[in-house]
Order: sequence, then structure tokens, then C-alpha cells
Amino acid sequence: MTSADTSRTAASRNYGLLTAAAVITGLGTHGALIAAAFAVLESGGGAGDVGLVAAARTAPLVLFLLIGGAVADRLPRHRVMVAANALNCVSQAAFAWLVLSGDARLWQMMLLTALCGTGQAFFNPAAEGMLLSSVTGEQAAKAFAFFRMSMHGAAIGGAALGGAMIAAMDPGWVLAVDAAAFAVAGALRAFLDVSHIPDRTGGGGLLTDLRDGWREVAGRPWLWAVVLQFSVVVAVVGAAEAVYGPLVARDELGGARPWGFALAAFGVGTLLGALLMMRWKPRRLLLAGTLCVFPLALPSASLAVPVPATVLCGVMFVTGVAIEVFGVSWMTALHQEIPEDKLSRVSAYDWFGSVAMVPLATAAAGPVESLVGRSQALWGCAALIVVVTAGVLLVPDVRNLTRRGTVREIVAAGPVPPTVSAEGEGAVGRLG
Repeated sequence: MTSADTSRTAASRNYGLLTAAAVITGLGTHGALIAAAFAVLESGGGAGDVGLVAAARTAPLVLFLLIGGAVADRLPRHRVMVAANALNCVSQAAFAWLVLSGDARLWQMMLLTALCGTGQAFFNPAAEGMLLSSVTGEQAAKAFAFFRMSMHGAAIGGAALGGAMIAAMDPGWVLAVDAAAFAVAGALRAFLDVSHIPDRTGGGGLLTDLRDGWREVAGRPWLWAVVLQFSVVVAVVGAAEAVYGPLVARDELGGARPWGFALAAFGVGTLLGALLMMRWKPRRLLLAGTLCVFPLALPSASLAVPVPATVLCGVMFVTGVAIEVFGVSWMTALHQEIPEDKLSRVSAYDWFGSVAMVPLATAAAGPVESLVGRSQALWGCAALIVVVTAGVLLVPDVRNLTRRGTVREIVAAGPVPPTVSAEGEGAVGRLG
């Protein structure tokens, strides 16, 4: 067997392990996000407490994401991934034990959720690089398409199963399942074969790497404009779905089950959107993608009314289709315009910009509800999405950036960008 054959075999094996591990953690995480919110509510907390726990998960991303991106370019990525999974497993297991014991306190839930977020800050950049290195050649598009569809299936199943489990038993059991999922996924990722990946050497230091990434972002108006846009969009979507959504579900829709099905409908929409983007390749990438951001205002507006659960599921489905159009268009633009050796660092800034305001938004969700009312707060979320998205369309590069020739087709089914989330937490956790 030649060295090329060995490399292809190792890459194929890695792809299978990464896909299986991502599906396992996806199933656990999508249910656990719902469980965490209802665990806070069942412990006697209110909207403000749900917001604080959600903010505690995303705050470490703001603090550590850029460092995590630089570390992932210097250390073996699979080791970073396994270490992050181990931290997530321990923190979720402790969270589950506290909830099941009936003595979970707010500060404890915030601390454990923050540890889980810290793990994600280091995991996500490493996972993206590892996935990209696991497929090559003509089969890349099909491989990424299958990975994407697998993740959407995990989102659908995890959200629906999580909602059903919470309706039938203590939310702590859902958190325990998530901890077990991280343990299994970490074990699978420990068997990744990196012998075919060339050794990566660091540059002049972490600060030098970060400065290089920043120069790439600052020099492209279309890039920093969309990152700024999604710093607002992800924040308000996070507040609406992580805080207000469970409250509306509890008070108006009948509990966790319909909210779980609504999130599952979003997952079905993203699956259909992925299939659509396998065939449709808009010439003006960012124009098509940005126009499809406007529907993200619909879930907040629907919760503000509130509409019946069946209508909410329909709205979430449409939103899932639309955001997938943006997601594929955005990754296509990144792969087309950003030099390969700087893509991870630029991606880290993208993730960072997307989650920077999420802790503030989720923490402020409760006080804002007390000040203006839940319905008015949700209408405000919808309005902000419309305003900032319309503003981005004023940037000429956003309207005019076009697909060039035969862009690397892997982007047509590439990883979901950090600016999208089916679980209402912005950039966090889509790769596992």
C-alpha cells in the first residue's frame, strides 16, 4: 500500500469516527439545552435565572474562543477535542447529579454550565480543522453533505427526544444522557489517526497569529459587516430561544414537549435547506444569504403573539430552510476569499463576533421582560434582526460578492458556520 493509499484510508476512517461522534454528542446536547432551562425553572428560578445560566455557558466562549483557535493550530487537534469532551462530560455529569438530588443552586448551575462552555471554546476550532482534513478529492462534497445531514438528524432527534424525556421525567436524566454522550464521543475521537497530517509549526506566537487573523477580517468590509450583523442577530435569537422560548412554552403552549418539537421542526428545515443548497448555487453569494436572514425574525414574532404550537413549528421549519441558505453561502464566501492557511484564525474571529454579545443578551432577557413585558421584548428581538440585516445590505461588497468559477465544492456541504444555531445558543456546539 502506497503512502497516498494509507493517507486516504486514515482520512476515511477519521471521517467515520468524526461523524459518529458528532451525531452522538448532537443527540445529547440538543436535549440538554432544553433540560438546562427547565431544570432552572423547576428549581424555582425565573426568567432572569434562566438567562444567567444561558449567559454562563456563552461567556467562556467570549473569553477563550480566540485562544482556542490559536491553540488548535499548534497542538494535535484530536487531543484538544478529547480534552474538551472530557471537561464537558464531567461538568454535565455534575450538573445532572445536582438536579437529580433536588439541591441545585443557581451559582452551581452557572459554574458547571460555564465549564461546559469553556470546553466548547477549545473544541469548536479544533473540530472544524480536523473535519476539513478528513476528506479529500472528488468525494469531498458528498462526504460533507452526509456529515451535514447526519448532524441535522441529530438535531431533530435530540430536540424531540429531550422534550419528551423532560415531559416524562426529571430534566437531570437528560443531562446525564448528555454526559454519557460526551464520554462515548471522546472515546471515539481518541482513536483518530493523525499520522497522515503534516506537522504544523507555530508562527511568531499566539499574538502574531491573532494579529494575522484580525488583518484578514479588517481588510474585508463584507466580512466584518456580516460578523457585526450576527453579533446582534445571534444575541437576540439566543435570548428569544434560550430564555423566552421555554417560558412561553411553559405558560402558553403546554410545556417542554411542544417547544422540543418546534426546535425539531427547525432541524427538519435545515435538512431541507441543505438538500436545496446541494443543487442551487446562487451567483451573488452574500446577497442571497443575507436576504435569507430576515426570516430569523419570525420565531421571535411568533412567540410574542403567541401563535399555536403547530404554527410555531411551521415558522421554525421555514427559518431552518432560510438559515441554511445563509450558512452555505457564508462558508462558500469564506473558502473562496480567505487564504487556506488563515481560514482557522479568521473563523475564530467569526465565532468570537457571533457570541460576544450573547451573554449580555441572555442575562438581560429577564430584566428586560420585567421592564417592558415578555411580548414587547420579543417584538424588540424581531425588530433588531430586521434592522441590522437591512443595514448590512447597504455594504456594496455584500451585495456584489460573486461566486468565482469552480470554487472548491466542499463548501457546498461544509460545516455549519458559527453564526447559526438550531439550539438557540449562537455559535456553540454544532460540531459536537
